[in-house]
Amino acid sequence: MTNPISDPLVEGVVLDDIASVVKLQSTPEGVAVVTIDRAAKRNALDLLVMEGLTEAFETLHGAEGVRVVFLRGAGGNFCVGGDPEWLASVNDMPEADSRSDAAAAGAMLKALADIPAVTVALVEGMAVGGGGGLVAACDMAVAVADAQFGFPEVKLGLIPAVIAPYVVNAIGPRAAKSLFVTGRIFDAAEALRIGLVNEVVADAAGLDHAMDRIVDHVMTSAPLAVAEAKTLVWDVWARPVDHHLMDDQAKRFARQRASEEGREGVAAFAERRKPKWTRRD
Repeated sequence: MTNPISDPLVEGVVLDDIASVVKLQSTPEGVAVVTIDRAAKRNALDLLVMEGLTEAFETLHGAEGVRVVFLRGAGGNFCVGGDPEWLASVNDMPEADSRSDAAAAGAMLKALADIPAVTVALVEGMAVGGGGGLVAACDMAVAVADAQFGFPEVKLGLIPAVIAPYVVNAIGPRAAKSLFVTGRIFDAAEALRIGLVNEVVADAAGLDHAMDRIVDHVMTSAPLAVAEAKTLVWDVWARPVDHHLMDDQAKRFARQRASEEGREGVAAFAERRKPKWTRRD
């Protein structure tokens, strides 16, 4: 896979300054890692970082062979949300300009949510504000035990409007309201309890082991079926189970069963062998 973020030689794709704050790496086996690389700023977000993340996520939309994408921060923190210096510099901007910045953050999160491969946040240190939004926009998340989360926008007289769709979908409206209106910081155990993360590990080494386990699982799943399954979740969420939904789901199932992947998977099961998309023993 071409790597426009970490390879500044790719002409016309991304500038060197973006490559200095966001890294995209991939392996021939189909594992990609996106890293926010602003350790000195605890991986805080500004326009440059958001542009770099959007570039990386959009690249992964069409990256042939990528099966799983890990998102993490450098230097022991995931992401502390908005960069205070950047926020201060734009504090007096007109409302229209502020709306443009918010739209850029929204585009970043949507680009992450739309990646067809499995997406996994690996959380160390702080994941607050927009950092918590990035966690919620991933398909799943693994956090170290001492990680901290929060949505403290109300402490600044703001609201978590841009990240709200992803957070509410991840943890539900009741938990979201409690965290949004108090702005309090909470630990990984609570993040696990409310569904913001799926697993808590002891330390950074545990994150590495979790990566290996997740890759093992993903590499035995059919890639197109994975993408369809992700879309399926959004399309059935909060819809009544009526004739229209039941008919739609029957059509989806039949279409996938008749696909090349569906035929291969059934044949492999009947023949007691691994399907062609399995890359690991």
